[in-house]
Amino acid sequence: MITLKEKFFGCIASTWIGSAMGAAVEGWDRKDIEEKYGWLDQMLPYKHWFKGWRFPGGTTEDGIERQKLMSTAIIEKGDRITAGDLVRVWKRDLDPEKAVYKQEPFDVALCNLAQAGCPSTMLGTMWPFPNVNAVGRAAHPIGLINAGDPERAAIDTYDIGRLYAYDNVPALCWAALYNAGVAAACAPDATLDSVLDVMRSYTTYRREAAGLYGRYDTIQKDLERCIEIAQKAGDFQSFCEEFDKVYYGGKHIVYDMAQANEIIPKGVAIFVFSKGDPKESIINAVNMGRDTDCSAAVSSGLSGALNGGASLPQEWIEQVDAATHDDPYTNNKRTMRETSDGLFAAYLARRAKQQQWLDKMSDEAFLAE
Repeated sequence: MITLKEKFFGCIASTWIGSAMGAAVEGWDRKDIEEKYGWLDQMLPYKHWFKGWRFPGGTTEDGIERQKLMSTAIIEKGDRITAGDLVRVWKRDLDPEKAVYKQEPFDVALCNLAQAGCPSTMLGTMWPFPNVNAVGRAAHPIGLINAGDPERAAIDTYDIGRLYAYDNVPALCWAALYNAGVAAACAPDATLDSVLDVMRSYTTYRREAAGLYGRYDTIQKDLERCIEIAQKAGDFQSFCEEFDKVYYGGKHIVYDMAQANEIIPKGVAIFVFSKGDPKESIINAVNMGRDTDCSAAVSSGLSGALNGGASLPQEWIEQVDAATHDDPYTNNKRTMRETSDGLFAAYLARRAKQQQWLDKMSDEAFLAE
């Protein structure tokens, strides 16, 4: 049996490694990756033109910085968190002068608004990118603290997600579906198919109450289409070619490759195509091109939560931990193991509180009708 502690590590380590490997070719067409590298399966140094710093190989990027802040809030509270809990960590740990090197301009803007006194529940109303995958590709700790409880993971995703989006936008629908899958993957009897079934059950979550039908009523169709592509693909080439028919195009909108309705279903499909193997999920996502770091974090996060991190090469783990140690711009320098162990300890603390409540309210005489 894969222990829950190892599932936590598998999820966190896979997302960090996937983000670091994908960062070097983020935004590239898959054919350009193939032409330059053949088959990319290592973490290379990279440099973003607008950030000005050359990142050593193994350095994670903006999505993991958001994830780190969520992890810190959960570890310190020892329980599920609210949007307000996360904002308090933002105010303390997110240094705008450093954040410009690792995070997006909107991260700094939202933190500045929070510092100025904007209520946490209103920050998402200032967000100009309602379908960007900022929450879904970074909120793995929300799924982990709710391990085995998909519904609570979805509820918390909406609560935390209000920092990055107004209520019930498509990006939050996708993020809630995804974190429900992460929570489901942590169950002791979880299988690839059981995780898919849970995510399918959340394709309409909260949408009816919000009136999100019509043009938003494609979540179930998009998810099923991508799963079907993965199940029918005979090899990686055919897998990619089918996706190219769906997700393509130029820079027609800001963050055009980072839309939630592409990244989440594609990440789920890579999870299926890779048969839930974290290492294969990372490499396949990176070589597919487009928003490679996000796709890798989404696909491998599910795989790691389901199957742990045993397939991850030790040299990859050491490279990412070393890069984190030397990173002058990261929000914290915990190793992957320290992060996952902290989240696991928080989960155990949450479970103990629940057990105390159950014990208190379980007296048969007290419950008698």
